[in-house]
Amino acid sequence: MPSETIQNPGREAVRQFSIFADNKVGRLNDIIMMLASHDIHIMSVTSVDTTDNVIIRIIVDYWDQANAFFHEQGFAFSLNEVVVAEINTEKDLKRVTCALVQAEINIHYAYPMLTRPGGKSGLVMRLEDNDLAAEVLTQSGIRVLCHTDIAR
Repeated sequence: MPSETIQNPGREAVRQFSIFADNKVGRLNDIIMMLASHDIHIMSVTSVDTTDNVIIRIIVDYWDQANAFFHEQGFAFSLNEVVVAEINTEKDLKRVTCALVQAEINIHYAYPMLTRPGGKSGLVMRLEDNDLAAEVLTQSGIRVLCHTDIAR
């Protein structure tokens, strides 16, 4: 039987939900209120709208609870791993983007964390190669956060 290699043992990746919903007044509020009523805390949120639909990207403190909730409620969504770089000051943002461009890693999109234990910021990024990006950022002295770093 072949053995499996566990990458970054004990460092569970940060997962992002992309929820596909109708673009109507109050939809984001509805989702935020439903999650809050189930004691699921939003750590980061962004949305992209089109004429009829919206993609709401959310990172929560415990993704498995939110995953079960979204399934139960019949939401259309996808779940993806993202890279979250810890940002202490504005200078760290330049360090992150420079490290990634030097490694020729494309950033598909990025948005900030709302809150994080310790009061530091985080930059959520959807990248073309998460593993390589995490390695490059770490080698550049930038802390890459895992799920336990953002959980409450």
